[in-house]
Amino acid sequence: MKILLIGKNGQVGWELQRSLSTLGELVAVDFFDKTLCGDLTDPEGIAQTIRTVKPDVVVNAAAHTAVDKAESERELSQLLNADSVEVIAKETARLGALLIHYSTDYVFNGGGEHYRQEDEQPAPLNVYGETKLAGELAIARHNPRHFIFRTSWVYATRGANFAKTMLRLAKDKESLSIINDQYGAPTGAELLADCTATAIRTERDNKSLHGTYHLVAGGETTWYDYAQYVFSVATELGETLAIKEVNGVDTSSYPTPAKRPHNSRLSNLKFQNAFAVTLPDWKVGVQRVVTEVLGK
Repeated sequence: MKILLIGKNGQVGWELQRSLSTLGELVAVDFFDKTLCGDLTDPEGIAQTIRTVKPDVVVNAAAHTAVDKAESERELSQLLNADSVEVIAKETARLGALLIHYSTDYVFNGGGEHYRQEDEQPAPLNVYGETKLAGELAIARHNPRHFIFRTSWVYATRGANFAKTMLRLAKDKESLSIINDQYGAPTGAELLADCTATAIRTERDNKSLHGTYHLVAGGETTWYDYAQYVFSVATELGETLAIKEVNGVDTSSYPTPAKRPHNSRLSNLKFQNAFAVTLPDWKVGVQRVVTEVLGK
């Protein structure tokens, strides 16, 4: 099996290099590669890479993920999250290759308090969500042999994320105000990568599983409780923190160019049932990444 990974140096892409390497020959590219184009701003270059490699599987872990910047960079967001994705879908369809793509809870409007199912009607609140949804629809139109994995609140030891930001701030500040009216499940890049490898293995034997899945850790939390858990783990590990007071505040306290969904709860039962796995509670992965970041 030959696998082409696009976006090898992102948080998820970095972990995918590890998890996919056991499945066969892995060709991994990113924005800066010169031999093979891994730059989603160059759709024809991406198409040529796929034609050259002739992979059995393409895993696209690249995207325009700067949610607020997307509001003023609509064309760039559309190019990276939709137009180039459509090219990938067409090229993989020509080869009969499996396409794996990552999407987001932001395709929904964040209303209600329930765990969203895969077939609920999308209604994005911002440009990022709109362009990610456009990418999903392009894949569905052009390559039926696909997995779209919607996820949320992604973190990893590598790169910037909420957990690492909270650790940095807690070492310097005695008081923090953190949003407590947005709900979701922090999901580790390592978990996403391992589940992707599982899906590829399973698809070899069962071609009826294609489609969209919500791929998130178990349980739910708010950004406020997420931060509190990060601080508690760090303290238990013997880390000295300056933080003494953590205040919960509404989303309106931190206005941003892009609207955020209040309810990012996604039901992961379809994925668990289809691929015979148990997705752990969000605290499991967060505890591990905090331990790794602190070098404990």
